[in-house]
Amino acid sequence: MKMKKIALLSLACLSLAPLARAEEVGEVSTTFKLLSPNDKVVVEAFDDPAVQGVACYVSRARTGGYSGALGLAKDPSRFSVACRQVGSIRFNGPLPKQEQVFKEGASFVFKHVRVVRIIDVKRNVLTYLTYSDKLVDGSPDNAITAVAVLDQKIPLKK
Repeated sequence: MKMKKIALLSLACLSLAPLARAEEVGEVSTTFKLLSPNDKVVVEAFDDPAVQGVACYVSRARTGGYSGALGLAKDPSRFSVACRQVGSIRFNGPLPKQEQVFKEGASFVFKHVRVVRIIDVKRNVLTYLTYSDKLVDGSPDNAITAVAVLDQKIPLKK
């Protein structure tokens, strides 16, 4: 019971953090549908809101058809993430060891794609994990990427 309370409190704290907004970079169709939108793989980009100079790219399946067009479809839990240094890395302040940096809906209400930044203190690396969750149970499908910070120590919240 105590672990459940801690998990709920952690989720509540994660929801207070500022989250990045993604912009669509491109898409490819994976199925042809004559009278409704095709199923697609979409590539979206976002900048880490607390680390200037790091951008992340998430690719994910998006369901087409009439339900997809109306925003009622449940997208599959298949995705990938790649984060890269795109400029000088600057930190907006000390970072928590783990923080959600991106969240986007993958179904009408109950399913989300999330990206969490986890700091590997020993190696001075920013790791980014993407996964999906839904109200009852999530998916074990996930992807991870890492950005090494070579010229400075990552500032951590105490």
